[in-house]
Amino acid sequence: MLLALATLLPMLAQEVEVVSRQRLLEGVEGPAYYPVLNATGDRLLFATDAGALKMHDLVDGVTTVVTRDYVAGNDACWGGDGKVYFVTQQMGDNHLIYRTGQSFDPATSKTAQLTGPQHGAMRAVPATRGAALKAPGGEGYRSSGDIGSAAWTEGSRVHVTVNGEDRVFSPVDSWAGYLWASLSPDGKKVAFFAAGKGIVVIDLRGQMLAMLGNYEMPCWYNNDYLVAQNAKDDGHQFTSSQIVLLKADGTYKADLTKPASMTMQPTCGGGKIVYTTIDGLLYEMKINIYQ
Repeated sequence: MLLALATLLPMLAQEVEVVSRQRLLEGVEGPAYYPVLNATGDRLLFATDAGALKMHDLVDGVTTVVTRDYVAGNDACWGGDGKVYFVTQQMGDNHLIYRTGQSFDPATSKTAQLTGPQHGAMRAVPATRGAALKAPGGEGYRSSGDIGSAAWTEGSRVHVTVNGEDRVFSPVDSWAGYLWASLSPDGKKVAFFAAGKGIVVIDLRGQMLAMLGNYEMPCWYNNDYLVAQNAKDDGHQFTSSQIVLLKADGTYKADLTKPASMTMQPTCGGGKIVYTTIDGLLYEMKINIYQ
């Protein structure tokens, strides 16, 4: 009995309050998807209905077109150097899809092509000192010789780079693979999604710290909490979707939006949470967590 009570105490002692919630880009932009906040929470990437990539400055309210070429969801990130790294897609004459790695510098509004068009998967991977463009079996680009720490997935493996050392782990079985790996802000933990298992948190040696449940698209709110999407479907379409807060040790969960809200694709930065709806309406949320 005492042991059960001790287990419940951490959950009972915590509470989250939604301090504010506001619509972004209302009347300015059409549907917006796959938002990505930078670490300080003052700039936001998002994809349009047509797949173009745009950047919105949350301080001065200015929206900039990064590229009008098609960028698939989750194919854009903020590098630790403040630049945007992204992968565009184009159909070749042979009807194959070719991907090109590029960067955008908000300071100069200049775009640079980093790789030539290539057939096959390519993804932009954020790092603490820059970014990389990763492809199966190789690497298309590094922003510098030392990009710092990074995490990404490939099949049923999670890759972690720490001080120039590349480590590869498969802490849980998942026939359909891993997705959405990211480092905690202090660089000490990695969270990722394992299909059929849910969100997994490991340390930098690949040791499992917690399994948080079958939620998707985890992002670190701070070193102790993550925000994720809890979506349900009937095999054909979404039936509900909400944003949830999860403690990284697995002891606490709180709903930030209701299942009927059809809210999804959360991103965090600078104490802010941004998410979209199934109709492409962007919202910014701020919360307080009480112990």
